[in-house]
Amino acid sequence: MEVYKDPVMLPCCHSFCKACLYDWWRENVTRQCPVCRRCSSMTDPPSNLVLKNLCDTFSQQLNRPSLPEAICPHHKEKVQLFCLDHQQPVCLVCRDSRAHHEHKFRPINEMAQYYREQLQKSLLPLQDRLRISSDVIHHWYQTSEYIKQEGDRTEKRFQEEINKMRDFLQKEEQERVQAVRTEVQQKVSLMEQHVAALSEEMETLSNTIKQTQEELKASDATFLQTYSGAVRRVQQAPLKVIPQIASGTLVDVAKHLGNLSFNIWNQMKDLVSYTPVVLDPNTANRSLFVSNNVRR
Repeated sequence: MEVYKDPVMLPCCHSFCKACLYDWWRENVTRQCPVCRRCSSMTDPPSNLVLKNLCDTFSQQLNRPSLPEAICPHHKEKVQLFCLDHQQPVCLVCRDSRAHHEHKFRPINEMAQYYREQLQKSLLPLQDRLRISSDVIHHWYQTSEYIKQEGDRTEKRFQEEINKMRDFLQKEEQERVQAVRTEVQQKVSLMEQHVAALSEEMETLSNTIKQTQEELKASDATFLQTYSGAVRRVQQAPLKVIPQIASGTLVDVAKHLGNLSFNIWNQMKDLVSYTPVVLDPNTANRSLFVSNNVRR
C-alpha cells in the first residue's frame, strides 16, 4: 500500500519489501510467495535494483521542496535566459551587458527541457545495464535453484546404483556364507560319526582287556578253566586299522576363497555396463531430454 522499501525479488518474479516479506515468513510455516504461494528455498532473496531505483526517484520527487526562483548574483534579477557561449543562466540585464556582448541566448525553460532530454538519454545505457544486471541476478537465482535440484537428482540416482550393487553383494555374501556353513555342518557331522564308531570300539577293547586281566589274577586251577574262553575272546576282539583323516575331510578353503574378488566381479558384469560415450545434460539442446543414466 506504500512505496517499496528495500524491495527484494522471489523466483516467481514477485517483489516485496524485505521487512514485509520476512514478517510474512515468520507468520507461516514455509517460505511462500504471499501472492502465488510458490515455495522458495532461499533465505535471503536478491534485491530488485530496478524497482529500488524507481522507488527512490519517486520518493525524491515527492519529498522535493519547492525551490525559490533563481536570481542573478550580479543584478539581483530573475534569470530568464541561458547564455550559449558561457553555458550559464543569465538575466535580461546580463544580456545587454558587455560581458555577454554578441552572445547567443535561449529561453531558460527551453534549454532546461533540452538538457533534461539529453541527460535522460545519457541515462538510458545505465538503465539498460541495470535492467540486464537485474535479469542476470534473477537468472542466476533460478540457476542456483536448478543446481540444487540437479544435485538432489544426481545423488538419488547415485544411491540407486550403489544400492543395486550393495543388494547384489549382500545376496552373494549370504549365499557364500551359507555354502561354507553347510559344508562345515556336513563334515563336522561326519567326524562325529567317526568319533562315535571309534569310541564304541575302544569301549569293547577296554572291557575285553579288563576281563582278561581279572582272569590272569585268578588261581592256577581257575585260570586254566577259563583260559580257552579268554583266548577266544581276545582273538575275537576287533583290531581294525585306526582310520586316518581322509582327503576332503577339511573345509575346501581354496574353493571358497580362491579368486573370490574376481569371481564376484565376474558375476557382476551382468549387473553393470560400460558406455564409451556419455551424454552431458548441461550442454544438450533444450529440446532434448537425457536419460537418468546419461546414455541416451
